[in-house]
Amino acid sequence: MAILKEKDFGTPAASSDRMVQIEIDGFSVSVPEGTSIMRAANSLDLPIPKLCATDSLKAFGSCRLCLVEIEGRKGTPASCTTLAEEGMKVRTQSDRLARLRKGVMELYISDHPLDCLTCSDNGDCELQDMAGAVGLREVRYGHDGENHTQSAKDESNPYFTYDMSKCIVCSRCVRACDEVQGTLALTIEGRGFDSRVAVSLGENFFDSECVSCGACVQACPTATLQEKSVIDFGVPDRTVLTTCAYCGVGCSFKAELKGDQVVRMVPYKDGKANHGHSCVKGRFAFGYATHPDRITKPMIRDAITDPWREVSWEEAIGFAADRLKAAQAQYGRKSIGAITSSRCTAEEIWVVQKLVRTAFANNNVDTCARVCHSPTGYGLKQTYGTSAGTQDFDSVMEADVILVIGANPTDAHPVFASQMKRRLRQGAKLIVADPRMIDLVRSPHIEAAYHLPLLPGTNVALINAMAHVIATEGLLDETFIKERCDLPSYAEWLDFIRGEENAPENVAAVTGVPAEDIRVAARLYATGGNAAIYYGLGVTEHSQGSTMVMGMANLAMATGNIGRRGVGVNPLRGQNNVQGSCDMGSFPHELPDYRPVSDDAVRKVFEDAWGVSMDAEPGYRIPNMFDEACAGTYKGMYIQGEDVAQSDPNTKHVEAALSALDILIVQDLFLNETARFAHVFLPGTSFLEKDGTFINAERRVNRVRPAMKEKTGKAEWQVTQELAQALGYPMHYENAAQIMDEIAQLAPSFANVSFEMLDRVGSVQWPCNDAAPEGTPIMHVDGFVRGKGQFVTTEYVPTEEKTNRKFPLILTTGRILSQYNVGAQTRRTHNVDWWEEDVLEIHPSDAEMRGVREGQWVSVRSRKGETVVRAKLSDRMQPGVVYTTFHHPETGANVITTELSDWATSCPEYKVTAVEVAPANHKSEWQLEHAAHAAEMRRIAKVPAE
Repeated sequence: MAILKEKDFGTPAASSDRMVQIEIDGFSVSVPEGTSIMRAANSLDLPIPKLCATDSLKAFGSCRLCLVEIEGRKGTPASCTTLAEEGMKVRTQSDRLARLRKGVMELYISDHPLDCLTCSDNGDCELQDMAGAVGLREVRYGHDGENHTQSAKDESNPYFTYDMSKCIVCSRCVRACDEVQGTLALTIEGRGFDSRVAVSLGENFFDSECVSCGACVQACPTATLQEKSVIDFGVPDRTVLTTCAYCGVGCSFKAELKGDQVVRMVPYKDGKANHGHSCVKGRFAFGYATHPDRITKPMIRDAITDPWREVSWEEAIGFAADRLKAAQAQYGRKSIGAITSSRCTAEEIWVVQKLVRTAFANNNVDTCARVCHSPTGYGLKQTYGTSAGTQDFDSVMEADVILVIGANPTDAHPVFASQMKRRLRQGAKLIVADPRMIDLVRSPHIEAAYHLPLLPGTNVALINAMAHVIATEGLLDETFIKERCDLPSYAEWLDFIRGEENAPENVAAVTGVPAEDIRVAARLYATGGNAAIYYGLGVTEHSQGSTMVMGMANLAMATGNIGRRGVGVNPLRGQNNVQGSCDMGSFPHELPDYRPVSDDAVRKVFEDAWGVSMDAEPGYRIPNMFDEACAGTYKGMYIQGEDVAQSDPNTKHVEAALSALDILIVQDLFLNETARFAHVFLPGTSFLEKDGTFINAERRVNRVRPAMKEKTGKAEWQVTQELAQALGYPMHYENAAQIMDEIAQLAPSFANVSFEMLDRVGSVQWPCNDAAPEGTPIMHVDGFVRGKGQFVTTEYVPTEEKTNRKFPLILTTGRILSQYNVGAQTRRTHNVDWWEEDVLEIHPSDAEMRGVREGQWVSVRSRKGETVVRAKLSDRMQPGVVYTTFHHPETGANVITTELSDWATSCPEYKVTAVEVAPANHKSEWQLEHAAHAAEMRRIAKVPAE
């Protein structure tokens, strides 16, 4: 495909339903009221020259290149800032306009380097294009006077340069940072001739508040802000539309290439999840796909103490199959299983769970959602009838009150966070419930109405207290409840929630949040208009994660905040396809589309399609797999694209389980921490090589298209298919499209989905079937999926993990903007320039009590183990609570987390670990062992045995 140039209408679309008709250059057009003349002209394919205007930003009117003439009016107004009016007659071309535009362009060019032939933006420069559009042939002013052509470059950012000599001060970058991203890191400094773009704080881009989202680079019409990759490789010449492989927002991108070299990733304007915006990860951190650490040849070894041997695909698959057969022959049918990946496509995940249920003949399949959002699936299924969020992302723009609980969108879901911030700046009210003062509590032009800094582990008590206020102060939506909800369950819930144990005055002692703050926040949620809940792993990764999800569902139903735009209960999913991994049937108790394996009728549908008799008993969850491995009854595992040795809790227990296996097969891009215990390594493909779909947090099915050939020689689904065949099951697909066709045949929510349909419409949100042929942006509109909404009593049960004199602090964990999950991808990019190591955030008062100084190595010790990290003194933390990330394997954050988990789903309680912190001058025992293992892995990865 040639390079895809998206049409730029110059100014944003108007939203009015009222139409006005105008005439432009003799052509009549009808446009919504509020549309600019520039946009109206572009809709007629009558482009007007412009430099400061672009349709992702509000009209600015500074460049004076888009002048037009309007019949009956004096002067030549700017078409970007002049709105179309009924009966208006506009002329975009005349001798007078031509002279004015040439004069304006002469002034720009007189203070611009004339190095077009050697400029990195040659052929992709709007200034160059506009000079041609206005017919400029000479510049009368010359370059002899004072100018900016020798201004210095700022090359501090690892991904782009700022060349001030080429800046035309159009303010597009400044406005993009404001209007699109919401960081406000840029400003115009000086006046008149001395005007220039500058960072608001700091000496350069890297040291400033810039978050490297790329909005400024995207907006720049010249080579002033330019990707270093374009400078190195040249302007790209072909485009492949695909989907980001990082978080659950699911941003659409144009992969722009020269040959098979990806030059840049450009956010796609028609992407329905991101609307042309991006973050530092999706925009710039794609280099891991071609990193030297990638393993592209299959490898095997008899024992984990042996060196790896590079072998053919046939030998690797045969070796794996023989070992799996041997394990089952000795230990039984249920002695092997698999873990699917939330980073792979839905199609790749589908074939793995199918492999387990056909070739393995059991249901021992699970996914990383077990350790992140399994409580979401359980809680929303119980209350609403479906295991997914209720809204599309755009719904937030109609919310009046936004309740963010246990989530940090600006770091973990930054593109959605930018959209949320736009709504907040329009006047929506924000409530943040989080132990830590996240950026949303206070940032430029945004301040939360209420921050409820609850103690980790007390979410349920807080949500019950909010519901108590609403129930006892007459703020319930009785009409909604009577029409839409199950009344017996409501009566039982109401009796429970009115109990004194849920009163804010009693809950304050548990949560640490003042009673009055709970009351006013609850009143705002109930009475402030459309109220939406957005939550993350700070809700689900608790021993009461499922209870909390049901508590939030209760709250939304009790106030009628479900089933329309601007409201809802919305999980912010962590990985790019964690929703899809659940949808595809990766749980041991559920077949695809969340149907129980114990249901004979459901099972028969799959048995008839797959030609096998299937096990009616649920299989092992991930924690059960590890426990059974340690017990000697579970002996073989196939892990697709997950690094459980780094990501799962109680690392020593996980390592003991992996060490006990007779056969561990790891399929991944890199020799990760789990691969230390593997016997077979099957190299995987990056998102740039995949053909399939990702399903994001709003249930959106997005196409992933290959920009290059697989570096391994095989698609991942082909590898799984060949393993199934080697085990005796005749799995056969010709391409990924056929897998999606089978998904549509067997999963009712996907009945109308196909590659052809997605290529035609762009993306769609499931359910997409005959009842909803264009998909379902908002769930539960006319009724809940389960029929009547089910209220559930949500008694607060304190976690078993307690602080005491030996372990007086609570450790909670999270993510940072520049890094992603276990860091396997982002650590192999320049994103490490921002986050070289995990650190421990600790309140200054807690640090002072322990003699801890900024930047000092500290021991973090729990009942399970110890790790050593650097300390960062931070007022973001409340006294008694410390915080770290888990992006770097050498940190070993999960060495100290416990095996406690959610009562319903076994989701680990990562967010509550009792610890003590002390100055340290040593590495922990585990870290020393890990360093030795890592060195050995690096050695054998680079020099495989013959």
